[in-house]
Amino acid sequence: MSTDPLSAPTTPGLRLPARPEAPPRTGLGLSMRLEFAESLRSRWFHFYSVVVVGLMLLLITTGISESRVLGFTGLSRLLVTYIQIMMAVLPLFIVVTTARSMVGDREAGNLEYMLAFPVSLRVWYWGRFLARLGLVLAPIALSLALAAGYGMVRGHSVPWTHIALYSGLTAALTACFLGIGFLISALSRSTEVALGASLLVWLALVALLDLLLLSVLIQGQFIPEFVIGIALANPLQSFRTASMILFDPQLILLGPASYVILDHFGVTGYVVWAMIYPTVLGLVFAALGYWRFSRGDLV
Repeated sequence: MSTDPLSAPTTPGLRLPARPEAPPRTGLGLSMRLEFAESLRSRWFHFYSVVVVGLMLLLITTGISESRVLGFTGLSRLLVTYIQIMMAVLPLFIVVTTARSMVGDREAGNLEYMLAFPVSLRVWYWGRFLARLGLVLAPIALSLALAAGYGMVRGHSVPWTHIALYSGLTAALTACFLGIGFLISALSRSTEVALGASLLVWLALVALLDLLLLSVLIQGQFIPEFVIGIALANPLQSFRTASMILFDPQLILLGPASYVILDHFGVTGYVVWAMIYPTVLGLVFAALGYWRFSRGDLV
């Protein structure tokens, strides 16, 4: 028996249970955790969450699910209206806040401090991208859950398949504009340049491609397939059409353009395209942003 008064008495043959070891933390997990903590303290995330969730609550309180427009009623009408509004709000908010993130850290000196930690630049960059993706999608998921809960309380038929597909389309659109925002932030040298470039990109995708460019193409007597292909290259237009096709499989609202889309894609094929294309586009933009960011002056 040990004579040390500070040592705990032991019984021969009896072993004390080993302390459970904490799971190892990867650099990617630490980078995401840091981005989560930083964003949850910032005003942009609080304002964004209030707008996204508040918009759904506003549509619920106005009784829009009780109305009937073009055959849409119940949660179908509510979800169509919500998604169409978010199509304009979500990309603008993502690209503006993301484009100012890394260039703002560079100007404030935070980037030099972060790179002093034993985490590679690649892990820090992609960890920040994944964390932002989760932060942007969380309020939207909460809004869709509120809509489903409201529908069940009111006795409406809840279109679970459409809610799942809307979630996938929103995630694809978010990844696309996150990639654009990261690329703009990597190319910009100041927050003013990043803000101006992000607004210009948003205006080009929302207004110029759909209105000016298509009107010029139509007046130039181009073939319909080429004109519609240019329109569908816009991720916003792909999202808008896919959100419509879920509740209007014939795409009556699009007129003659629906024949070209349905003949080439079909309903299922187009929904798959609208999910894969913006996601791949966003990852390509984000990869280009990382390439430019890693080869530029980081501080």
